[in-house]
Amino acid sequence: MANTNSPFGFWQLQGTGSSPTYEQTENGNGGIDYSTGAIYYGDPVVRVGSGDGTITQAAGNAAGSTVTMAGIFIGCKYLSTSQKRTVWSNYWPGSDVTSANQSSITAWIVNDPMAQFLCQSDATGVTQGGVGANFDFNIGTGTAANGLSGAYLLHTGVVTAAYPWRLNSLVIDPPGQNGSAAGAYNWAVVAFNNVETKNATAINT
Repeated sequence: MANTNSPFGFWQLQGTGSSPTYEQTENGNGGIDYSTGAIYYGDPVVRVGSGDGTITQAAGNAAGSTVTMAGIFIGCKYLSTSQKRTVWSNYWPGSDVTSANQSSITAWIVNDPMAQFLCQSDATGVTQGGVGANFDFNIGTGTAANGLSGAYLLHTGVVTAAYPWRLNSLVIDPPGQNGSAAGAYNWAVVAFNNVETKNATAINT
């Protein structure tokens, strides 16, 4: 059957540690800029340009994806202004925290240099010939109802040190299942190529 166009961001498959937490890293004490837009589970994130250590959703191919990633966002907690309590969530809603409560925001990201992730490709699809090459992504549209990312892998692989992802393999098993068919919207396994904990050429911004 044909693959369904339903991107879900980058979901960790394995890493140095063990499931379900692997090596998630806490970015606490104001880990997300309170005024930044929504960040969804599975979104690539980067540091905010102000240099305060906070993170924001990465721009994806629209901005060239050459900025070093901070990692993959997997959740947060914050002191909700509207609910007057601490909220744990798999996505950052992009509001509901005042500047006075900036320090209450804690984010969790995965930046393990050995991590591998499952993702969906674009309308062209990735091929076996791209294994070992570096790839870019688009951020897509996240879903507030379930908090999941809409990010996906772009099909064009190149030998460019600044691109964020290295294609490790295609998902082909079980054959005929959604994600395993060749062509549009197939699934792939990727590893970090350009992240703060694993980068040969770039520096943190």
